[in-house]
Amino acid sequence: MLFQNVAIEAIAYELAPHRVTSEDLESQIAPTMQRLGIPAGRLEALSGVRERRFWDYGTMPSDVATLAARKLLDKAGVDPQRIGCLLNTSVCKDYIEPSVACLVHGNLGLPPSCINYDIGNACLGFLNGMTSVGMLIEAGVIDYGMVVDGEGAQEAVMATIRRLQRPETTAQEFRDNFATLTLGSGAVAMLLCRKELAHSGHSLNGAVTLAATQHNRLCVGQPDYMKTDASALLIAGVQLAGETWRAAVDELPNWDDAQIGVYIPHQVGARHMAAVAEALEIKPHKLHLNFPTLGNIGPAALPITLAMAEEAGRLKAGEQVALLGIGSGLNCSMMSVTW
Repeated sequence: MLFQNVAIEAIAYELAPHRVTSEDLESQIAPTMQRLGIPAGRLEALSGVRERRFWDYGTMPSDVATLAARKLLDKAGVDPQRIGCLLNTSVCKDYIEPSVACLVHGNLGLPPSCINYDIGNACLGFLNGMTSVGMLIEAGVIDYGMVVDGEGAQEAVMATIRRLQRPETTAQEFRDNFATLTLGSGAVAMLLCRKELAHSGHSLNGAVTLAATQHNRLCVGQPDYMKTDASALLIAGVQLAGETWRAAVDELPNWDDAQIGVYIPHQVGARHMAAVAEALEIKPHKLHLNFPTLGNIGPAALPITLAMAEEAGRLKAGEQVALLGIGSGLNCSMMSVTW
């Protein structure tokens, strides 16, 4: 899918205030780790995650998504009454219904004509939201569209800690729950618009998406529980990423490592990123990474990383930027942006 008339106008994010180190989490399950013969420091050693962030207890996804959205509107200087679509892509929800999108819509006082709904697709949701808003802009249905996401990991992580503290916890249960301990919290919002209205100059060129849903049970989650076959997920995810990369080479403009200046990936940990870089034959130094201090923030991770790369001065005007997303299920998207 290619776009001719879509721009990324602005991004804004909020980080949760409380830093929680991997050492802190391990200290709470130390008796279980000792009983199972798991050495201290294993969580950081295997994942590369030193710390992650948590919100205050009771914070709702719509609250933090609204914070990011308000910051975005102030940054972009766009009248909220011009927003034609608001999509929320968070894994975390305030309620089963209504949608998080309609809560944020109401908080912001967006116009009744502004389309609003949730898109859920695990960690790939934000890229799916960008694609959906892009299609509405490309079709001439809207001028401006917003994608928001608010994630809070504390409930799942602390429930997992309590589960692993049980004296009957087995080594297999520890492995199944390990990935949950890498989760972090954050919120982000992105404004997309028709190119002729943009001031940023950041063009959204197109996206390629592939599925491998035969692997749809490798990571399954509830609000307080996530079970992951990390090894199998790594193998299947890297294979799907390779297939998606080859499709992107055929379909997207300027899509090869020589022309791409910066990669903005969804990132779950050190092993995953090393395996992806090797499989795609891309230069690791081009990857902008923040998982060591933020953990895996689900679908919010990629757009927060994009915003942080801009703040760090890594994105140059006219440079080709590759967005690399994958979500349990499995689904993979790769998106071309000219900064």
